[in-house]
Order: sequence, then structure tokens, then C-alpha cells
Amino acid sequence: MKNKNAKRVLLLLTRLSMGWIFFYAGITKVLNPEWTAAGFLKGAKTFNGFYSWLASDGMIGFVNFLNEWGLTLLGVSLILGALVKLSSYCGALLMLLYYFPSLDFPMAGAHSFLIDEHIIYILLLLFFVFVKAGRIYGLDEKLEKMKFFEKLV
Repeated sequence: MKNKNAKRVLLLLTRLSMGWIFFYAGITKVLNPEWTAAGFLKGAKTFNGFYSWLASDGMIGFVNFLNEWGLTLLGVSLILGALVKLSSYCGALLMLLYYFPSLDFPMAGAHSFLIDEHIIYILLLLFFVFVKAGRIYGLDEKLEKMKFFEKLV
């Protein structure tokens, strides 16, 4: 019995930690009116045409909004354990979009060979989906009983 509880607590702490990382990354962007993703996107080493388009005047406002609030809401979702399946899939996609600009194949950033923190985040988010992490001391256990949310949790 102790081992099962230890696993549940470890999963909860991992989910809360990841939630805090994403929430903090997002809310600091939301609260900083000067923040923009444009510099990061324009410096992309892989798929630079696509990322330059995202940084264009017509797209950057939308991209900034999705980035700021996507990270913030992903963090809230993980912290509360609410809609973890949906937010984890969206978060994994967001992390994949973060991965490619810094990928100068085979180097992922200055100190990583192929695998950087974004890949680790993707794997953890997908792990949360498959172990149904939101049901472990989270709100997904309650939400799954509601018809509207049953497919999302």
C-alpha cells in the first residue's frame, strides 16, 4: 500500500512541478507588456521560413497571445489536474514548436545533442496523458463524471 501511495505522490509532485514551470513561464510573459516571441522566432535555425512567417507583423500578435496564455493555462491545468489530457497534448505541440528554432542539427541548443529540455517536456506531458495524471489528486476525476468533459479527461 505504501508503494502505491508513494507513486501517486511522486506523480502529483511531478505534475505540480511541471505545472509551475509552465505557469511561471506564461504569466511572466502575460505581465510583461514588452515581451514578444519575435526575436526567438526570427532567430530560428530550422524551418526559418515558417518561423519568420510566425514573427511577421500580421501574425506576431496572435502568436504572442497563444504563447503567453497557452503556457499559463497549461500550467493551471497541470496544477489543478483539470483537463490534463487536452492541455498535455496542446503543450506537447507547443514544446515541439519551441524545439525546432533552436535545433541546429544535430545540436539542440548550445549544450544538447538532439535532446533538449523541450523533448523532455514533451515526453513528460505525453506520460501525463497515458497515466491519466489529472485523476491523481486532481480535478479530472470529478470532471470525467460530467458528460461534457468525459472525452477530454
